[in-house]
Amino acid sequence: MRRGLHMKLVLIMVLLILSLMTVVGAFLMNSVTGYYINDFYGQIASAFGQDNADFLRDLESPTEGETDAAAMVDEVLSAYVGVLGVDGRNRNYFVLDGTTGRYLAGSAEEPEGGLAITPNISAALLGEVGFESDVAADYMDAAIPIHRGGESYVVYILDNRATVRSLNSAMFTLILEALVVGLAISILLSFLLSKTMVTPLQRLTDGLQEVAAGDFSKKLEVTSRDEIGQLTESFNSMARQLESTIAAVRNERNKLDTLFLHMADGVVAFDREGKVIHSNPAAGRMLRRSFGPEDRYEDLFGDLFSLEQVEQVDGHLSGEREVAGRSLELLLAPFARGEEGGVLVLIHDVTEQRSAERMRKDFVANVSHELRTPLTNIRSYAETLEEGLGDLPPETARTFLGVILNESDRMTHIVQDLLTLSRFDSGRSELHLTRFSFGQAVEDTYRAVLMDAQKHAHSVRLEMPGQLPQVLADHERVMQVMMNIVSNAIKYTPDGGTIVISAGQGPGTAWMQVDDNGIGIPDSDRDRIFERFYRVDKARSRQSGGTGLGLSIAKEIVDLHQGRLYLVDKDGPGLTIRMELPVDGPAPEGGRP
Repeated sequence: MRRGLHMKLVLIMVLLILSLMTVVGAFLMNSVTGYYINDFYGQIASAFGQDNADFLRDLESPTEGETDAAAMVDEVLSAYVGVLGVDGRNRNYFVLDGTTGRYLAGSAEEPEGGLAITPNISAALLGEVGFESDVAADYMDAAIPIHRGGESYVVYILDNRATVRSLNSAMFTLILEALVVGLAISILLSFLLSKTMVTPLQRLTDGLQEVAAGDFSKKLEVTSRDEIGQLTESFNSMARQLESTIAAVRNERNKLDTLFLHMADGVVAFDREGKVIHSNPAAGRMLRRSFGPEDRYEDLFGDLFSLEQVEQVDGHLSGEREVAGRSLELLLAPFARGEEGGVLVLIHDVTEQRSAERMRKDFVANVSHELRTPLTNIRSYAETLEEGLGDLPPETARTFLGVILNESDRMTHIVQDLLTLSRFDSGRSELHLTRFSFGQAVEDTYRAVLMDAQKHAHSVRLEMPGQLPQVLADHERVMQVMMNIVSNAIKYTPDGGTIVISAGQGPGTAWMQVDDNGIGIPDSDRDRIFERFYRVDKARSRQSGGTGLGLSIAKEIVDLHQGRLYLVDKDGPGLTIRMELPVDGPAPEGGRP
Protein backbone atom coordinates (compact mmCIF):
# COMPACT_ATOMS: atom_id res chain seq x y z
CA MET A 1 0.00 0.00 0.00
CA ARG A 2 2.85 2.37 0.89
CA ARG A 3 4.53 1.92 -2.51
CA GLY A 4 1.17 2.30 -4.22
CA LEU A 5 0.41 5.60 -2.51
CA HIS A 6 3.95 6.84 -3.12
CA MET A 7 3.61 6.15 -6.83
CA LYS A 8 0.23 7.82 -6.95
CA LEU A 9 1.48 10.93 -5.18
CA VAL A 10 4.57 11.14 -7.41
CA LEU A 11 2.47 10.71 -10.55
CA ILE A 12 -0.01 13.33 -9.35
CA MET A 13 2.72 15.87 -8.64
CA VAL A 14 4.57 15.10 -11.90
CA LEU A 15 1.39 15.40 -13.94
CA LEU A 16 0.51 18.60 -12.09
CA ILE A 17 3.91 20.19 -12.83
CA LEU A 18 3.90 18.99 -16.44
CA SER A 19 0.40 20.29 -17.03
CA LEU A 20 1.14 23.61 -15.35
CA MET A 21 4.41 24.24 -17.18
CA THR A 22 2.91 23.17 -20.50
CA VAL A 23 0.01 25.56 -20.13
CA VAL A 24 2.23 28.41 -18.88
CA GLY A 25 4.85 27.84 -21.63
CA ALA A 26 2.24 27.72 -24.39
CA PHE A 27 0.58 30.82 -23.01
CA LEU A 28 3.87 32.75 -22.75
CA MET A 29 5.09 31.77 -26.21
CA ASN A 30 1.78 32.64 -27.81
CA SER A 31 1.71 35.90 -25.87
CA VAL A 32 5.24 36.84 -27.04
CA THR A 33 4.46 35.98 -30.63
CA GLY A 34 1.20 37.88 -30.48
CA TYR A 35 2.91 40.86 -28.88
CA TYR A 36 5.55 41.11 -31.61
CA ILE A 37 2.98 40.71 -34.35
CA ASN A 38 0.75 43.39 -32.88
CA ASP A 39 3.74 45.67 -32.28
CA PHE A 40 4.93 45.23 -35.87
CA TYR A 41 1.61 46.05 -37.48
CA GLY A 42 0.92 48.81 -34.97
CA GLN A 43 4.26 50.46 -35.79
CA ILE A 44 3.73 50.20 -39.56
CA ALA A 45 0.14 51.46 -39.29
CA SER A 46 1.35 54.41 -37.22
CA ALA A 47 4.11 55.25 -39.69
CA PHE A 48 1.72 55.33 -42.65
CA GLY A 49 -1.21 56.80 -40.69
CA GLN A 50 -2.72 60.28 -40.73
CA ASP A 51 -0.60 61.29 -37.73
CA ASN A 52 2.49 60.99 -39.94
CA ALA A 53 1.19 62.90 -42.96
CA ASP A 54 4.62 64.42 -43.78
CA PHE A 55 6.01 60.93 -44.35
CA LEU A 56 3.30 60.06 -46.84
CA ARG A 57 3.58 63.42 -48.57
CA ASP A 58 7.33 62.97 -48.96
CA LEU A 59 6.80 59.53 -50.45
CA GLU A 60 4.18 60.54 -52.98
CA SER A 61 5.27 64.13 -53.88
CA PRO A 62 7.91 64.19 -56.66
CA THR A 63 10.61 66.86 -56.73
CA GLU A 64 11.24 69.18 -59.64
CA GLY A 65 13.37 67.59 -62.33
CA GLU A 66 13.09 64.14 -60.68
CA THR A 67 14.20 61.38 -63.00
CA ASP A 68 14.29 58.23 -60.76
CA ALA A 69 11.16 58.09 -58.60
CA ALA A 70 12.08 54.69 -57.10
CA ALA A 71 15.41 56.05 -55.90
CA MET A 72 13.67 59.04 -54.32
CA VAL A 73 11.20 56.73 -52.54
CA ASP A 74 14.16 54.72 -51.29
CA GLU A 75 15.81 57.92 -50.07
CA VAL A 76 12.67 58.97 -48.17
CA LEU A 77 12.30 55.51 -46.60
CA SER A 78 15.94 55.51 -45.51
CA ALA A 79 15.25 58.75 -43.66
CA TYR A 80 12.41 57.14 -41.73
CA VAL A 81 14.00 53.79 -40.81
CA GLY A 82 13.66 54.63 -37.11
CA VAL A 83 9.92 55.21 -37.49
CA LEU A 84 9.57 51.95 -39.42
CA GLY A 85 11.81 49.97 -37.02
CA VAL A 86 14.08 48.91 -39.90
CA ASP A 87 17.43 47.67 -38.61
CA GLY A 88 18.88 46.20 -41.81
CA ARG A 89 19.22 42.74 -40.23
CA ASN A 90 15.88 41.36 -39.10
CA ARG A 91 13.60 44.03 -40.58
CA ASN A 92 14.09 45.67 -44.02
CA TYR A 93 12.09 47.74 -46.46
CA PHE A 94 11.84 47.22 -50.20
CA VAL A 95 10.53 49.37 -53.03
CA LEU A 96 8.67 47.28 -55.59
CA ASP A 97 7.18 48.06 -58.95
CA GLY A 98 3.44 48.69 -58.41
CA THR A 99 2.50 46.70 -61.48
CA THR A 100 4.80 43.68 -61.58
CA GLY A 101 6.09 43.51 -58.00
CA ARG A 102 9.68 43.67 -59.30
CA TYR A 103 12.40 44.72 -56.84
CA LEU A 104 13.56 48.29 -57.42
CA ALA A 105 15.38 49.35 -54.26
CA GLY A 106 15.56 48.70 -50.52
CA SER A 107 17.49 48.65 -47.29
CA ALA A 108 18.88 45.25 -48.25
CA GLU A 109 19.80 43.53 -51.49
CA GLU A 110 17.16 41.48 -53.21
CA PRO A 111 17.22 37.89 -51.84
CA GLU A 112 18.36 35.13 -54.09
CA GLY A 113 15.48 33.97 -56.19
CA GLY A 114 13.68 37.28 -55.64
CA LEU A 115 11.09 38.31 -53.12
CA ALA A 116 8.21 35.89 -52.69
CA ILE A 117 4.85 37.35 -53.67
CA THR A 118 3.01 37.17 -50.36
CA PRO A 119 -0.74 37.77 -49.90
CA ASN A 120 0.04 41.29 -48.68
CA ILE A 121 2.14 42.07 -51.79
CA SER A 122 -0.68 40.72 -53.97
CA ALA A 123 -3.15 42.99 -52.19
CA ALA A 124 -0.85 46.02 -52.68
CA LEU A 125 -0.46 45.28 -56.40
CA LEU A 126 -4.25 45.48 -56.60
CA GLY A 127 -4.19 48.88 -54.93
CA GLU A 128 -5.09 47.81 -51.39
CA VAL A 129 -3.02 48.04 -48.23
CA GLY A 130 -1.67 44.57 -47.31
CA PHE A 131 -1.83 44.27 -43.52
CA GLU A 132 -2.86 40.61 -43.09
CA SER A 133 -0.93 38.72 -40.39
CA ASP A 134 -0.22 34.95 -40.37
CA VAL A 135 0.67 33.54 -36.96
CA ALA A 136 1.92 30.30 -38.49
CA ALA A 137 4.29 32.05 -40.93
CA ASP A 138 7.97 32.56 -40.07
CA TYR A 139 7.83 36.26 -41.12
CA MET A 140 5.80 39.43 -40.66
CA ASP A 141 5.20 41.75 -43.63
CA ALA A 142 3.19 44.76 -44.74
CA ALA A 143 2.73 46.19 -48.24
CA ILE A 144 1.52 49.76 -48.89
CA PRO A 145 0.75 50.98 -52.44
CA ILE A 146 1.89 54.57 -53.28
CA HIS A 147 1.79 56.77 -56.40
CA ARG A 148 4.62 59.13 -57.34
CA GLY A 149 5.14 60.99 -60.54
CA GLY A 150 2.39 59.12 -62.34
CA GLU A 151 3.90 55.76 -61.43
CA SER A 152 2.71 53.22 -58.85
CA TYR A 153 5.01 51.64 -56.35
CA VAL A 154 4.75 49.26 -53.40
CA VAL A 155 6.54 49.92 -50.12
CA TYR A 156 7.13 46.46 -48.64
CA ILE A 157 8.27 46.01 -44.99
CA LEU A 158 9.57 42.50 -44.14
CA ASP A 159 10.49 41.16 -40.65
CA ASN A 160 11.96 37.61 -40.43
CA ARG A 161 10.88 37.13 -36.76
CA ALA A 162 14.41 36.23 -35.64
CA THR A 163 13.88 38.20 -32.44
CA VAL A 164 10.68 36.29 -31.65
CA ARG A 165 12.33 32.94 -32.29
CA SER A 166 15.34 33.70 -30.15
CA LEU A 167 13.14 34.94 -27.32
CA ASN A 168 10.87 31.87 -27.54
CA SER A 169 13.94 29.59 -27.55
CA ALA A 170 15.26 31.25 -24.41
CA MET A 171 11.86 31.06 -22.82
CA PHE A 172 11.53 27.36 -23.71
CA THR A 173 14.91 26.67 -22.09
CA LEU A 174 13.76 28.53 -18.98
CA ILE A 175 10.53 26.53 -18.87
CA LEU A 176 12.45 23.22 -19.16
CA GLU A 177 14.72 24.24 -16.30
CA ALA A 178 11.70 25.21 -14.20
CA LEU A 179 10.09 21.87 -15.10
CA VAL A 180 13.11 19.90 -13.87
CA VAL A 181 13.13 21.86 -10.61
CA GLY A 182 9.36 21.36 -10.26
CA LEU A 183 9.67 17.61 -10.78
CA ALA A 184 12.35 17.40 -8.12
CA ILE A 185 10.17 19.37 -5.72
CA SER A 186 7.12 17.17 -6.52
CA ILE A 187 9.03 13.98 -5.71
CA LEU A 188 10.24 15.47 -2.45
CA LEU A 189 6.72 16.61 -1.55
CA SER A 190 5.30 13.18 -2.36
CA PHE A 191 7.60 11.59 0.23
CA LEU A 192 6.71 14.25 2.78
CA LEU A 193 2.99 13.71 2.14
CA SER A 194 3.35 9.95 2.33
CA LYS A 195 4.87 10.24 5.76
CA THR A 196 1.84 12.15 7.06
CA MET A 197 -0.78 10.15 5.14
CA VAL A 198 0.48 6.63 4.50
CA THR A 199 1.74 5.92 8.02
CA PRO A 200 -1.66 6.31 9.77
CA LEU A 201 -3.34 4.49 6.91
CA GLN A 202 -0.88 1.63 7.32
CA ARG A 203 -1.75 1.47 11.02
CA LEU A 204 -5.41 1.33 10.07
CA THR A 205 -4.68 -1.51 7.63
CA ASP A 206 -2.81 -3.47 10.29
CA GLY A 207 -5.68 -2.89 12.73
CA LEU A 208 -8.25 -4.09 10.19
CA GLN A 209 -6.26 -7.24 9.58
CA GLU A 210 -6.25 -7.96 13.31
CA VAL A 211 -10.02 -7.35 13.48
CA ALA A 212 -10.51 -9.65 10.50
CA ALA A 213 -8.52 -12.28 12.42
CA GLY A 214 -10.94 -11.92 15.37
CA ASP A 215 -8.93 -9.66 17.68
CA PHE A 216 -11.20 -6.73 18.59
CA SER A 217 -9.05 -5.43 21.45
CA LYS A 218 -6.79 -3.41 19.14
CA LYS A 219 -7.11 0.34 19.74
CA LEU A 220 -5.28 2.70 17.41
CA GLU A 221 -3.69 5.95 18.58
CA VAL A 222 -5.32 9.10 17.20
CA THR A 223 -2.40 11.35 16.13
CA SER A 224 -4.33 14.10 14.34
CA ARG A 225 -7.74 15.76 14.22
CA ASP A 226 -8.09 15.72 10.44
CA GLU A 227 -10.09 13.28 8.33
CA ILE A 228 -7.56 10.48 8.95
CA GLY A 229 -7.86 11.09 12.70
CA GLN A 230 -11.66 10.91 12.41
CA LEU A 231 -11.30 7.70 10.42
CA THR A 232 -9.08 6.27 13.19
CA GLU A 233 -11.68 7.18 15.82
CA SER A 234 -14.40 5.58 13.71
CA PHE A 235 -12.28 2.44 13.42
CA ASN A 236 -11.85 2.24 17.21
CA SER A 237 -15.59 2.74 17.69
CA MET A 238 -16.35 0.10 15.05
CA ALA A 239 -14.02 -2.41 16.73
CA ARG A 240 -15.73 -1.86 20.10
CA GLN A 241 -19.19 -2.17 18.55
CA LEU A 242 -18.20 -5.32 16.66
CA GLU A 243 -16.84 -6.87 19.82
CA SER A 244 -20.07 -6.07 21.67
CA THR A 245 -22.26 -7.28 18.80
CA ILE A 246 -20.39 -10.54 18.33
CA ALA A 247 -20.56 -11.19 22.05
CA ALA A 248 -24.33 -10.66 21.95
CA VAL A 249 -24.66 -12.88 18.88
CA ARG A 250 -22.57 -15.57 20.56
CA ASN A 251 -24.79 -15.37 23.64
CA GLU A 252 -27.95 -15.67 21.55
CA ARG A 253 -26.47 -18.56 19.62
CA ASN A 254 -25.74 -20.36 22.86
CA LYS A 255 -29.35 -19.83 23.91
CA LEU A 256 -30.62 -21.13 20.60
CA ASP A 257 -28.28 -24.11 20.75
CA THR A 258 -29.60 -24.96 24.22
CA LEU A 259 -33.20 -24.56 23.06
CA PHE A 260 -32.51 -26.55 19.91
CA LEU A 261 -30.89 -29.32 21.93
CA HIS A 262 -33.71 -29.71 24.44
CA MET A 263 -36.82 -28.82 22.40
CA ALA A 264 -39.53 -31.46 22.14
CA ASP A 265 -39.93 -31.16 18.37
CA GLY A 266 -37.34 -32.63 16.06
CA VAL A 267 -35.37 -30.44 13.67
CA VAL A 268 -33.15 -31.52 10.76
CA ALA A 269 -31.35 -28.95 8.56
CA PHE A 270 -30.01 -29.63 5.06
CA ASP A 271 -27.76 -27.53 2.84
CA ARG A 272 -28.52 -26.81 -0.81
CA GLU A 273 -26.80 -30.05 -1.83
CA GLY A 274 -29.16 -32.03 0.40
CA LYS A 275 -26.54 -32.95 3.03
CA VAL A 276 -27.43 -32.98 6.72
CA ILE A 277 -25.78 -30.01 8.44
CA HIS A 278 -27.57 -30.11 11.78
CA SER A 279 -30.05 -32.18 13.77
CA ASN A 280 -31.22 -32.32 17.37
CA PRO A 281 -31.70 -35.39 19.60
CA ALA A 282 -35.52 -35.16 19.35
CA ALA A 283 -35.34 -35.77 15.58
CA GLY A 284 -33.29 -38.90 16.11
CA ARG A 285 -35.74 -40.21 18.74
CA MET A 286 -38.80 -39.56 16.59
CA LEU A 287 -37.38 -41.03 13.38
CA ARG A 288 -35.66 -43.89 15.24
CA ARG A 289 -32.28 -43.25 13.66
CA SER A 290 -29.08 -41.23 13.93
CA PHE A 291 -27.90 -38.59 11.46
CA GLY A 292 -24.50 -38.12 9.86
CA PRO A 293 -22.91 -36.12 7.04
CA GLU A 294 -23.51 -39.01 4.67
CA ASP A 295 -27.30 -38.78 5.07
CA ARG A 296 -29.12 -37.08 2.20
CA TYR A 297 -32.44 -35.26 2.02
CA GLU A 298 -33.71 -37.38 -0.85
CA ASP A 299 -33.14 -40.55 1.16
CA LEU A 300 -34.93 -39.20 4.25
CA PHE A 301 -37.78 -37.04 2.96
CA GLY A 302 -37.61 -37.22 -0.83
CA ASP A 303 -40.79 -39.31 -0.94
CA LEU A 304 -42.77 -36.29 0.35
CA PHE A 305 -41.34 -33.39 -1.65
CA SER A 306 -38.20 -32.90 -3.68
CA LEU A 307 -35.53 -30.54 -2.40
CA GLU A 308 -36.21 -28.17 -5.31
CA GLN A 309 -39.93 -28.01 -4.47
CA VAL A 310 -39.23 -27.00 -0.87
CA GLU A 311 -36.62 -24.40 -1.86
CA GLN A 312 -39.08 -22.66 -4.18
CA VAL A 313 -42.03 -22.22 -1.77
CA ASP A 314 -42.60 -18.90 0.02
CA GLY A 315 -44.07 -20.50 3.14
CA HIS A 316 -43.81 -24.18 4.01
CA LEU A 317 -44.97 -27.60 2.88
CA SER A 318 -46.46 -30.17 5.22
CA GLY A 319 -46.80 -33.92 5.26
CA GLU A 320 -47.24 -36.87 7.62
CA ARG A 321 -45.39 -40.06 8.30
CA GLU A 322 -45.95 -43.10 10.51
CA VAL A 323 -42.85 -44.28 12.35
CA ALA A 324 -43.02 -47.13 14.86
CA GLY A 325 -46.73 -46.57 15.44
CA ARG A 326 -46.33 -42.85 16.00
CA SER A 327 -47.91 -40.17 13.80
CA LEU A 328 -45.39 -37.51 12.82
CA GLU A 329 -46.29 -34.22 11.18
CA LEU A 330 -43.51 -32.81 9.01
CA LEU A 331 -43.17 -29.13 8.14
CA LEU A 332 -40.62 -28.41 5.41
CA ALA A 333 -39.49 -24.86 4.68
CA PRO A 334 -36.49 -23.12 3.06
CA PHE A 335 -34.20 -20.99 5.18
CA ALA A 336 -32.32 -18.06 3.64
CA ARG A 337 -31.71 -17.90 -0.10
CA GLY A 338 -28.76 -18.22 -2.43
CA GLU A 339 -25.64 -20.26 -1.85
CA GLU A 340 -25.93 -20.18 1.96
CA GLY A 341 -29.56 -21.36 1.98
CA GLY A 342 -31.03 -24.77 2.57
CA VAL A 343 -34.07 -26.63 3.87
CA LEU A 344 -35.31 -27.05 7.43
CA VAL A 345 -37.55 -29.97 8.44
CA LEU A 346 -39.58 -29.63 11.65
CA ILE A 347 -40.92 -32.90 13.08
CA HIS A 348 -43.89 -32.78 15.43
CA ASP A 349 -45.35 -35.82 17.17
CA VAL A 350 -49.13 -35.59 16.67
CA THR A 351 -49.97 -39.11 17.81
CA GLU A 352 -52.03 -37.94 20.78
CA GLN A 353 -53.80 -35.30 18.75
CA ARG A 354 -54.72 -37.77 16.04
CA SER A 355 -55.94 -40.22 18.67
CA ALA A 356 -58.10 -37.58 20.33
CA GLU A 357 -59.46 -36.53 16.96
CA ARG A 358 -60.38 -40.10 16.10
CA MET A 359 -62.07 -40.51 19.48
CA ARG A 360 -64.09 -37.36 18.94
CA LYS A 361 -65.15 -38.49 15.49
CA ASP A 362 -66.09 -41.92 16.81
CA PHE A 363 -68.09 -40.26 19.56
CA VAL A 364 -70.05 -38.18 17.08
CA ALA A 365 -70.81 -41.26 15.02
CA ASN A 366 -71.90 -43.27 18.09
CA VAL A 367 -74.07 -40.46 19.43
CA SER A 368 -75.73 -40.06 16.07
CA HIS A 369 -76.64 -43.74 15.92
CA GLU A 370 -77.77 -43.85 19.56
CA LEU A 371 -80.06 -40.84 19.21
CA ARG A 372 -81.76 -41.86 16.01
CA THR A 373 -84.08 -44.55 17.49
CA PRO A 374 -85.38 -42.57 20.54
CA LEU A 375 -85.92 -39.54 18.30
CA THR A 376 -88.10 -41.65 16.01
CA ASN A 377 -90.13 -42.83 19.04
CA ILE A 378 -90.58 -39.27 20.27
CA ARG A 379 -91.90 -38.17 16.90
CA SER A 380 -94.34 -41.16 16.75
CA TYR A 381 -95.65 -40.41 20.26
CA ALA A 382 -96.05 -36.72 19.47
CA GLU A 383 -98.02 -37.46 16.32
CA THR A 384 -100.36 -39.77 18.30
CA LEU A 385 -101.02 -37.11 20.92
CA GLU A 386 -101.63 -34.54 18.25
CA GLU A 387 -104.49 -36.66 16.94
CA GLY A 388 -106.38 -36.15 20.25
CA LEU A 389 -105.27 -38.94 22.60
CA GLY A 390 -104.32 -38.17 26.23
CA ASP A 391 -105.80 -36.44 29.25
CA LEU A 392 -104.59 -32.93 28.57
CA PRO A 393 -106.96 -30.30 27.21
CA PRO A 394 -106.76 -30.26 23.48
CA GLU A 395 -105.21 -26.81 23.15
CA THR A 396 -102.58 -27.47 25.77
CA ALA A 397 -101.81 -30.86 24.29
CA ARG A 398 -101.39 -29.32 20.87
CA THR A 399 -99.06 -26.68 22.24
CA PHE A 400 -96.88 -29.27 23.97
CA LEU A 401 -96.95 -31.52 21.02
CA GLY A 402 -95.90 -28.68 18.70
CA VAL A 403 -92.89 -28.06 20.90
CA ILE A 404 -92.04 -31.77 20.91
CA LEU A 405 -92.36 -31.94 17.15
CA ASN A 406 -90.12 -28.90 16.64
CA GLU A 407 -87.47 -30.26 18.97
CA SER A 408 -87.64 -33.68 17.41
CA ASP A 409 -87.17 -32.14 13.96
CA ARG A 410 -84.22 -30.17 15.23
CA MET A 411 -82.63 -33.24 16.80
CA THR A 412 -83.27 -35.22 13.66
CA HIS A 413 -81.38 -32.57 11.69
CA ILE A 414 -78.52 -32.81 14.16
CA VAL A 415 -78.37 -36.55 13.73
CA GLN A 416 -78.45 -36.24 9.98
CA ASP A 417 -75.67 -33.66 10.06
CA LEU A 418 -73.61 -35.81 12.39
CA LEU A 419 -74.05 -38.81 10.12
CA THR A 420 -73.03 -36.72 7.14
CA LEU A 421 -69.86 -35.55 8.91
CA SER A 422 -69.15 -39.08 10.02
CA ARG A 423 -69.28 -40.27 6.43
CA PHE A 424 -66.91 -37.48 5.44
CA ASP A 425 -64.48 -38.37 8.22
CA SER A 426 -64.50 -42.03 7.40
CA GLY A 427 -64.04 -41.40 3.68
CA ARG A 428 -67.22 -43.27 2.79
CA SER A 429 -68.92 -40.24 1.24
CA GLU A 430 -68.61 -40.40 -2.52
CA LEU A 431 -69.33 -37.68 -5.02
CA HIS A 432 -71.73 -38.29 -7.88
CA LEU A 433 -70.17 -36.08 -10.52
CA THR A 434 -72.28 -34.75 -13.38
CA ARG A 435 -72.14 -31.79 -15.72
CA PHE A 436 -74.69 -29.09 -14.88
CA SER A 437 -75.12 -25.36 -15.30
CA PHE A 438 -73.56 -23.51 -12.40
CA GLY A 439 -75.61 -20.40 -13.23
CA GLN A 440 -78.86 -22.39 -13.19
CA ALA A 441 -77.95 -23.83 -9.77
CA VAL A 442 -77.43 -20.29 -8.44
CA GLU A 443 -80.79 -19.19 -9.89
CA ASP A 444 -82.53 -22.22 -8.37
CA THR A 445 -81.08 -21.35 -4.98
CA TYR A 446 -82.21 -17.74 -5.34
CA ARG A 447 -85.79 -18.79 -6.17
CA ALA A 448 -85.85 -21.37 -3.36
CA VAL A 449 -85.00 -18.84 -0.62
CA LEU A 450 -86.92 -15.88 -2.02
CA MET A 451 -90.14 -16.61 -0.16
CA ASP A 452 -88.35 -17.23 3.14
CA ALA A 453 -86.47 -13.96 2.72
CA GLN A 454 -89.69 -12.06 2.05
CA LYS A 455 -91.11 -13.32 5.36
CA HIS A 456 -88.31 -11.41 7.06
CA ALA A 457 -88.78 -8.37 4.79
CA HIS A 458 -85.30 -8.93 3.30
CA SER A 459 -84.25 -7.48 -0.04
CA VAL A 460 -82.57 -10.26 -2.03
CA ARG A 461 -80.69 -9.32 -5.22
CA LEU A 462 -79.12 -11.65 -7.77
CA GLU A 463 -76.09 -10.37 -9.70
CA MET A 464 -74.86 -12.77 -12.33
CA PRO A 465 -73.54 -12.53 -15.92
CA GLY A 466 -75.66 -13.96 -18.66
CA GLN A 467 -73.58 -17.09 -19.21
CA LEU A 468 -71.68 -19.24 -16.68
CA PRO A 469 -69.81 -22.47 -17.45
CA GLN A 470 -71.01 -26.03 -16.98
CA VAL A 471 -69.25 -27.51 -13.96
CA LEU A 472 -68.40 -31.12 -13.20
CA ALA A 473 -69.60 -31.64 -9.62
CA ASP A 474 -72.10 -33.38 -7.35
CA HIS A 475 -75.23 -31.34 -8.09
CA GLU A 476 -77.07 -32.29 -4.90
CA ARG A 477 -74.06 -31.53 -2.69
CA VAL A 478 -73.38 -28.20 -4.40
CA MET A 479 -77.02 -27.17 -3.99
CA GLN A 480 -76.76 -28.15 -0.31
CA VAL A 481 -73.78 -25.80 0.12
CA MET A 482 -75.49 -22.96 -1.73
CA MET A 483 -78.68 -23.31 0.30
CA ASN A 484 -76.71 -23.42 3.53
CA ILE A 485 -74.81 -20.21 2.73
CA VAL A 486 -77.88 -18.26 1.63
CA SER A 487 -80.06 -19.61 4.49
CA ASN A 488 -77.46 -18.50 7.02
CA ALA A 489 -77.49 -15.03 5.49
CA ILE A 490 -81.28 -14.85 5.80
CA LYS A 491 -81.26 -16.33 9.29
CA TYR A 492 -78.60 -14.07 10.80
CA THR A 493 -79.65 -10.82 9.13
CA PRO A 494 -82.18 -8.72 11.11
CA ASP A 495 -85.55 -8.21 9.39
CA GLY A 496 -85.45 -5.71 6.56
CA GLY A 497 -81.87 -6.48 5.62
CA THR A 498 -80.18 -6.69 2.22
CA ILE A 499 -78.70 -9.86 0.76
CA VAL A 500 -76.75 -9.92 -2.51
CA ILE A 501 -76.16 -13.22 -4.30
CA SER A 502 -73.50 -12.89 -7.01
CA ALA A 503 -71.77 -15.39 -9.25
CA GLY A 504 -69.10 -15.42 -11.92
CA GLN A 505 -66.13 -17.31 -13.28
CA GLY A 506 -62.36 -17.11 -12.98
CA PRO A 507 -59.46 -19.02 -14.57
CA GLY A 508 -60.75 -22.61 -14.49
CA THR A 509 -63.23 -21.89 -11.68
CA ALA A 510 -66.83 -20.87 -11.09
CA TRP A 511 -67.79 -18.98 -7.94
CA MET A 512 -70.80 -17.86 -5.95
CA GLN A 513 -70.67 -15.14 -3.28
CA VAL A 514 -73.29 -14.14 -0.71
CA ASP A 515 -73.05 -10.75 0.94
CA ASP A 516 -75.37 -9.56 3.74
CA ASN A 517 -75.58 -6.66 6.17
CA GLY A 518 -76.50 -8.82 9.14
CA ILE A 519 -74.91 -9.33 12.54
CA GLY A 520 -71.60 -10.49 11.03
CA ILE A 521 -68.82 -12.30 12.89
CA PRO A 522 -66.25 -10.74 15.25
CA ASP A 523 -62.65 -10.77 14.01
CA SER A 524 -61.65 -13.06 16.88
CA ASP A 525 -64.14 -15.73 15.69
CA ARG A 526 -63.53 -15.63 11.94
CA ASP A 527 -60.84 -18.35 12.00
CA ARG A 528 -63.18 -20.77 13.78
CA ILE A 529 -66.32 -20.30 11.71
CA PHE A 530 -65.92 -23.65 9.93
CA GLU A 531 -65.30 -25.68 13.12
CA ARG A 532 -67.90 -28.26 14.06
CA PHE A 533 -70.46 -27.22 16.68
CA TYR A 534 -68.91 -23.76 16.81
CA ARG A 535 -71.42 -20.94 17.13
CA VAL A 536 -70.65 -17.29 17.77
CA ASP A 537 -73.83 -16.66 19.80
CA LYS A 538 -75.13 -20.02 21.03
CA ALA A 539 -78.39 -18.66 22.42
CA ARG A 540 -79.25 -16.83 19.22
CA SER A 541 -78.26 -19.87 17.16
CA ARG A 542 -80.65 -22.10 19.09
CA GLN A 543 -83.46 -19.59 18.59
CA SER A 544 -82.74 -19.63 14.88
CA GLY A 545 -82.53 -23.42 14.79
CA GLY A 546 -78.77 -23.53 14.19
CA THR A 547 -76.71 -26.57 15.08
CA GLY A 548 -73.22 -25.31 14.38
CA LEU A 549 -72.68 -28.03 11.76
CA GLY A 550 -73.95 -26.41 8.55
CA LEU A 551 -70.80 -24.59 7.54
CA SER A 552 -68.63 -27.52 8.62
CA ILE A 553 -70.57 -29.78 6.26
CA ALA A 554 -70.41 -27.17 3.50
CA LYS A 555 -66.65 -26.87 3.95
CA GLU A 556 -66.24 -30.66 3.77
CA ILE A 557 -68.29 -30.80 0.56
CA VAL A 558 -66.31 -28.02 -1.10
CA ASP A 559 -63.01 -29.61 -0.02
CA LEU A 560 -64.12 -32.90 -1.59
CA HIS A 561 -64.53 -30.98 -4.84
CA GLN A 562 -61.03 -29.48 -4.33
CA GLY A 563 -62.59 -26.04 -4.23
CA ARG A 564 -62.50 -23.23 -1.67
CA LEU A 565 -65.02 -21.90 0.85
CA TYR A 566 -63.86 -18.86 2.76
CA LEU A 567 -64.83 -15.51 4.25
CA VAL A 568 -64.14 -12.37 2.23
CA ASP A 569 -62.98 -9.24 4.03
CA LYS A 570 -65.47 -6.39 3.74
CA ASP A 571 -66.09 -2.94 5.14
CA GLY A 572 -69.20 -2.30 7.18
CA PRO A 573 -71.60 -4.70 8.91
CA GLY A 574 -72.54 -8.16 7.81
CA LEU A 575 -70.69 -11.10 6.30
CA THR A 576 -69.44 -12.08 2.86
CA ILE A 577 -68.77 -15.75 2.14
CA ARG A 578 -67.48 -17.10 -1.16
CA MET A 579 -67.49 -20.57 -2.73
CA GLU A 580 -65.18 -21.48 -5.62
CA LEU A 581 -65.35 -24.76 -7.54
CA PRO A 582 -63.08 -26.08 -10.31
CA VAL A 583 -64.99 -26.18 -13.59
CA ASP A 584 -63.54 -29.57 -14.55
CA GLY A 585 -64.14 -31.14 -11.15
CA PRO A 586 -61.60 -32.61 -8.72
CA ALA A 587 -58.39 -34.08 -10.11
CA PRO A 588 -58.69 -37.79 -10.95
CA GLU A 589 -56.03 -38.75 -8.41
CA GLY A 590 -57.31 -36.09 -6.01
CA GLY A 591 -59.61 -37.57 -3.41
CA ARG A 592 -59.62 -35.16 -0.53
CA PRO A 593 -57.06 -32.31 -0.79
